[in-house]
This record gives sequence, C-alpha cells and structure tokens, in this order.
Amino acid sequence: MRNLFLTIVASTFLSGASVASDTMEVDLELALLVDVSRSMTERELEIQRRGYAAALLSNEVFAAIQSGLLQRVALTYVEWAGTQEVIVDWRLLETRADLEEFARVLTTRFDPALRRTSISEALIFGAAMIEGNEFEGLRKVIDVSGDGPNNQGRPVLQAREAVLSKSIIINGLPLMTREGMGSQWHLDNLDVYYENCVIGGPGSFVIPVLDWQDFAEAVRRKLVLEIASAPLKERLLTAQYAPTSDYDCLIGEKIWERNQRIWSEP
Repeated sequence: MRNLFLTIVASTFLSGASVASDTMEVDLELALLVDVSRSMTERELEIQRRGYAAALLSNEVFAAIQSGLLQRVALTYVEWAGTQEVIVDWRLLETRADLEEFARVLTTRFDPALRRTSISEALIFGAAMIEGNEFEGLRKVIDVSGDGPNNQGRPVLQAREAVLSKSIIINGLPLMTREGMGSQWHLDNLDVYYENCVIGGPGSFVIPVLDWQDFAEAVRRKLVLEIASAPLKERLLTAQYAPTSDYDCLIGEKIWERNQRIWSEP
C-alpha cells in the first residue's frame, strides 16, 4: 500500500516537469567532493575513503534511501585539490548491493595527495557533473569537505553563486582536526568560513569534524540528512558563529600570498 501511495505521489509531482526521455528520475543527485590537497596526510586520505564506505554500508543510509518517493538516488565521489578526479562516477543506488558495490570501488585504491586547495573549482566541477549526468533529481546537492579555505581558482563566493543559480544546494564538512601536514595553511574556525563562504541553498548545513575518530559517524549523519531530506526545525550546523556580511571570503588566498612572500625572502 505504501509503495502504491509513493508511486502515485511521485507521478503527480513529476507530471508537470519536463524531463528528457533518456534521463532517470531519482529522489536525489548527490555529488560528494572530498579534499585530497597536499595538507592531507596519507592516513587522512584513507580515513576519508573508509569513512564514506562505512557510512554507505550503514542501515541508516539504506533506510534513508528507502524513505524517498522514488526510493533511489544517484551518487558520485570526486576527490579534489587544485584539480579534480572522479573516483566513482555516477551510480544509481537502490539496493544494499548497490551500496556495497559503491563502497567496494571506493576502497579499491588510494592515491597520493595533490597540490593547492580550490573549493571554487570543485564546486563548479560538481555542478557540471550534476547537469551532465543521465539522472533528474527531485533535489540536487553538492557536498564538499575540506581542511582549509579556498586558495586557488576563482573567488569562492563567485563559484557559490553560480552553483546556487542552478538550484543546487551546497552542504559542508569542514575538517578541523589539525593533524595534517599543512599547519601554515591552517585557518581557525574553518566551520565559520564554510558557513559564510561555501554552503548555501534551502536547508544547507555544516557539520564540522573535530577528531578523525568521529569522521565516519559525521559522514553517516550527513548522508542520512541529505538523502532523507527531513525538514529541519533549526539549522543543523554547527558553526561557532552566525554568518556575517563582513566576513573575508578571500582569507585563503591571502594566507597563500603571505606564505609565498615568506618563502621568497632571502
């Protein structure tokens, strides 16, 4: 009975939409953009892959998929630094077997860290992937994680506005563990940077990771919220401060320029 009800509701919802005949409707198109810049250690890179794999295999994530109108989502996993690499291309997730296969591919190999940190170009890349795939989601979300502010490519606010103009929501997972190799690039209150400069769209949120031991749980919680799209009575953040209009979203670029000057001094 429930499945019949969901089918009727989904058909009614989509009847007014113009969807190309060669696309598949899904509850959610979700692009996971994961930081692998030089400031990340090999251990951290592996923790990230295994953390996402563990979250995808959880009962909670499967239940979230089953709670949707269509009971299917499209997912891709992209690693980024100054450039981007698609680790797992778009896959349809409907069954536990689909989730298990995605997790298996995700943990097959681990790559060395890359240079620089371009959140802005990662956002633009993620939006292009969403627009160019074979799915049509009732919701479209980019989920970006990182351990530092933008320091390469176009200004992050410019990229954010371009993505939001396409009705794509941006959520954030700032990594605030201070364990990486790039202490000279460290930004206190990275969650505040993400809240002011990166995330956006209805219901967007930030979930900071303060300890690598909490990473897998943070990812599981984040995926459940994104997939199930339960209405939030309050912003799920939990940045330490509210957004401010005078926040300097070019702070990452300024840190990079400062370090470049220090290195060039005799």
